[in-house]
Amino acid sequence: MDVLSDVLRTIRLEGALFLNGDMHAPWCFKVPKGAHMAQLLRPGAQRLAICHLVLQGECWAQVDGGEPIRAHAGDVIAVPHGDSHVLGSGLLQAAVDVAHVVNPRAPELERIRYGGNGERTVLVCSWFAYEGDAPNPLMANIPRLFTTSLRSRPAGPWIEQSVNYVLGDAASRTPGSEMVAAKVAEVLFAEVLRGYIESMPANNPGWLAGLRDPHVSRCLALMHGEPARNWTVDELAQEGHVSRSVLADRFTELVGAPPMHYLARWRMILAAGMLRKDQGNLARIAEGVGYESEAAFNRAFKREYGVSPGVWRQNGARASVPDAVLRQESQVCQKSA
Repeated sequence: MDVLSDVLRTIRLEGALFLNGDMHAPWCFKVPKGAHMAQLLRPGAQRLAICHLVLQGECWAQVDGGEPIRAHAGDVIAVPHGDSHVLGSGLLQAAVDVAHVVNPRAPELERIRYGGNGERTVLVCSWFAYEGDAPNPLMANIPRLFTTSLRSRPAGPWIEQSVNYVLGDAASRTPGSEMVAAKVAEVLFAEVLRGYIESMPANNPGWLAGLRDPHVSRCLALMHGEPARNWTVDELAQEGHVSRSVLADRFTELVGAPPMHYLARWRMILAAGMLRKDQGNLARIAEGVGYESEAAFNRAFKREYGVSPGVWRQNGARASVPDAVLRQESQVCQKSA
C-alpha cells in the first residue's frame, strides 16, 4: 500500500493551473485566504491550496505572521492551507491586492505581464482544492509555507517540460487542454509533497516522518492496506519483522499516537468519506471500516466528530474543520495518547 497516495485519495485532490505570470521588478501582490480564492477559482471548494512554480528568475514569499522565504528558478512555493500570503520581487514595497493584478476565471489559464522594467521572473500559479470536513494526517503535518526544489527532483525535468507544454497548449486553446492542465497540476502538487517529505530533517517528528521510517512506514502500509482487519500491535510487529516494543515506541514517537489509536482515527476518516459519498447503509460502512456492529460504529464516530454518522451524512460535506484543528491534529493525537 502506498500510504501517501491513499491519503491523497481520501481528500479528493483536484487541481488546475490558473496564472502564467511574466513579472518584472518591482512587483508585489497579496493573495487572500483560500476561502476567498475558492470563490474565484473553485466555487464550493472546502479547502484550497496554492502553489507558485518559479520558471525563471527569483522572488520572495511570506504568509501573514510568518518568516519570508526566497525562491529561485526551479523552486515551487507551496501554501497548502490557503493562508493569505504576499509574493513579490521584494517584500518592502506595498503589496497590491491580487485582484488588481489578475482576474482569474476558472478553468482558464490567464497570461499576464505585470510590474516595472526590472529583473524578470516567470511564475506559473496553481490551485488545489481538497476535502476539509474531516481531519487528515497529511495536511495536519504540513507547514503554512515551504519551498521544494523541483529541478533537484528526479521527476522535475519532465514535470517542468509538461508545465511548459500546458502553457503552449492553453495559449492555442487546443481541445482537451483544460483536462491536461489539471492532471499536470495534480502531479506537480504530489511531487512537491514528496520533495518536502524527503527534505525534512532526520529528527523532525510527525506523520510525514513516519513515512520515512522503515518500521513505521511498514506498519502504516499494513493498516492502510487492510483498515477493516482486526489488527493488534503484535500482528503488526510480526508482519513488519520488528519487536512489539520497538514498533509501539517508534510509532508513538513519530506519529504522535499509538498504532491502534491511529488506526481508529483513520477508520473514522474513511467512514466520513464513505458517508460524504453516500456509499451504502450504515451497517455496510461500519463493516467496511472494521466494526462488527452498527452501534459500536456509531459510538466511535460520535466520539471522533461529535455528531452521529447520520447527522454527518446530512451536514458533514457542508461543514469544514477549522484550520486550527487541521494544523494541530498531531498534537491532539499526542494528548489523546
